[in-house]
Amino acid sequence: MDKLRILLAKGRIYESVYELLNDVGISIKLPDRTYFPTTNQEDLAFQVVKPQITSVLLAAGRADLGFSGKDWVYENGVQDKVVEIMDLGFDPVRIIAAIPDTLSYDAVLKSPVTIATEYQNLSAQWVKDKKLEGTIFRTWGTSEGFVRDSEDSLAQILIDNTSTGSSLRANNLKIVDTLMESSTRMYASKAAMEDPAKKQKIMELKMLFEAVLNARGRVMLEMNVAKDKFDALVKGLPSMRSPTVSPLFGDSGYAVKIAVKKSEVPVLLPKLQALGATDILEYALRKVL
Repeated sequence: MDKLRILLAKGRIYESVYELLNDVGISIKLPDRTYFPTTNQEDLAFQVVKPQITSVLLAAGRADLGFSGKDWVYENGVQDKVVEIMDLGFDPVRIIAAIPDTLSYDAVLKSPVTIATEYQNLSAQWVKDKKLEGTIFRTWGTSEGFVRDSEDSLAQILIDNTSTGSSLRANNLKIVDTLMESSTRMYASKAAMEDPAKKQKIMELKMLFEAVLNARGRVMLEMNVAKDKFDALVKGLPSMRSPTVSPLFGDSGYAVKIAVKKSEVPVLLPKLQALGATDILEYALRKVL
């Protein structure tokens, strides 16, 4: 098999994916002033590109695998030319339309509007769907400052991504519509998925990523319990399937292990102690298959 060509996007996506790769045992190092990270895997080859063009390169068959926000896949119009392998869940955002919070949405839509946005194609489709008269003003980077309740405002509507809405509120803007929801996802080229060897490698990576992501949300709890309290304890345990149980030395009770969601721990620990658990240990998991 030729090396699997993988695109890493600059910025937040790079940091998130870098950490994920490291957790599955794939180390990468990006030398200064280069765009081609080195790795400890002989069958993988990485290149760093801008997040906006990752899906375009995959659609053109210039790489096999890449990481991109769903928003840029649809902005580039290549959603039918790439294969979504999995949603990593990183950097969840909404692509929204916003206007000054002092104005009425209906009033804004009645007149020809100018839209400030990085998302030209998504915005054009939104204008078409809403049957609006308007033009699209292409911005680069921060766009909130282009939309104000002022006669000299450069635009009347902002279409942008947001996670918490705090930047919008700080600039006196309110959300009036949601175009789509997005997050970082792993995409493959159709050509790679038609190559049996490359497809197998891609699906192996997916399995490793799922194992790490599953582990991030869980911890292992290990405890001891006396025989007379064992049944009550087991009945009170949540578990992915069933707990692992081993007899203690001297037949004095049992050692019990369970993998639980991190969010359950604050409520679960006092409950376990009340049910008779002792010597409770909590430790992190690396992978869960």
